Amino acid sequence: MGDVRRLIVFDLDGTLIDSRADLADAANALIVERGGTRLSEIEIGRMVGEGAAMLVTRAMTAAGLPLDDTSLPRFLELYDQRLLATTKPYPGMLEALQALAPIGVIAVLTNKPVAPATRLLDALGLAPFVTRTIGGDSPFPRKPEPGSLIHLIERFGVARQQTVMVGDSWVDYATARAAGTRICLARYGFGFATFPAGEIRGDEGLADNPRELASIIRELLDIS
Repeated sequence: MGDVRRLIVFDLDGTLIDSRADLADAANALIVERGGTRLSEIEIGRMVGEGAAMLVTRAMTAAGLPLDDTSLPRFLELYDQRLLATTKPYPGMLEALQALAPIGVIAVLTNKPVAPATRLLDALGLAPFVTRTIGGDSPFPRKPEPGSLIHLIERFGVARQQTVMVGDSWVDYATARAAGTRICLARYGFGFATFPAGEIRGDEGLADNPRELASIIRELLDIS
């Protein structure tokens, strides 16, 4: 655990890891099973960020297919089979975490269920850097509701202005704003494609690749 006076909270998909191809493949497998036509990987990537249920709803709707009670469970089965097919940490991410580990507690806050999130962190060598992981099936409302982020802040006893939320999507941005923390936008992530440009205020950190994260976060936290 790093310096307990600071907290660095990462989103998972599109921020720590590039999982777009495997998510798209699982969603398309469901669509094809139900008689539809595959969507593009880019199109499905734009649907990610608010949890598996929302992804399934968006994908099935885009494919012109009806939803039923089996749609989400079947998607989760299909995704579990593909979880690590192509998913990898973004280049430079391990080095970024190594640089950040001494300066603050690192946590993961994702709308993905905690079991696959934990499996990914373990398999991809990210788990040793992460002190706590909260998934979308936790007792807290999913992002962009701020309750899970506030829980992490209170759990580690860190000031909100000494907390940074790192994420690639508007969902992460809105979570940080609602919780009163600092925000670093991962513009390299696939979720940033749908970020509303008019929301940028100028006090955010903006990272175009993971190698920039350590210096940006140090600046946000006023670490010389």
